[in-house]
Amino acid sequence: MNTRYLHWAGPVVIVLAAACSEQADESGRAMPGDGASRVAERIASADRPAPTIPADAPVVAVLGDSIAAGLHLAADDAFPAALQRLLAAQGRPFRLVNAGVSGDTSAGGLRRLEWVLRSKPDVLVVELGANDGLRGSPLEELEKNLREIVRGGLASGARVVLVGMQMPPNLGPEYSRGFEELYGRVAREEGALFVPNFLRGVGGEVNRNLEDGLHPTVEGHEILASNLAPTLSAALDELGRE
Repeated sequence: MNTRYLHWAGPVVIVLAAACSEQADESGRAMPGDGASRVAERIASADRPAPTIPADAPVVAVLGDSIAAGLHLAADDAFPAALQRLLAAQGRPFRLVNAGVSGDTSAGGLRRLEWVLRSKPDVLVVELGANDGLRGSPLEELEKNLREIVRGGLASGARVVLVGMQMPPNLGPEYSRGFEELYGRVAREEGALFVPNFLRGVGGEVNRNLEDGLHPTVEGHEILASNLAPTLSAALDELGRE
């Protein structure tokens, strides 16, 4: 069962697409894998004020999975909202469409692309593929789906930012290497902006992930936002020069 709803925060519109799963609880209650410290993080961040976003600010849509959705955390703690706050403070405000769905794959993202593009984003951030890799899906299918997503975003007139993902070595060195390399190849050949170091400082860092070892803490999401910020800033600056 999927639920989609609008969350208004002053002039900021956040479109959330949440998927019910064994791991997610739409009520926001503590879930298996959440420690007391994680619940405290969530409560502490709930009072964070929303940034002031002009009504004519560019639209940035994030097409992603449970990382973009901020699984086990409040929506305002996920990296898309953290990124919005960070760039607004730097004088680059944008309206955010968070289309993160927990458990989504590149194929699911491709199926949702048309719906996401209805928001007419100026920039489309693509954060997908981790679930493909964890399932051992063929790399050819992942690459094909990512190419189609990038092409669709560019055809709509949006700038596309593709974030690179990595897999743990236990999936086999050949698979892990091929997985990581295909992101840069897709971005280069299709004309997308590329963030190769998206998971830097978070992936594999015990203290920056929840107890499941897969999903970032509040601090982890802040770091992801910082990793993505320079590339998104460049895309927004290009819009301003048009």
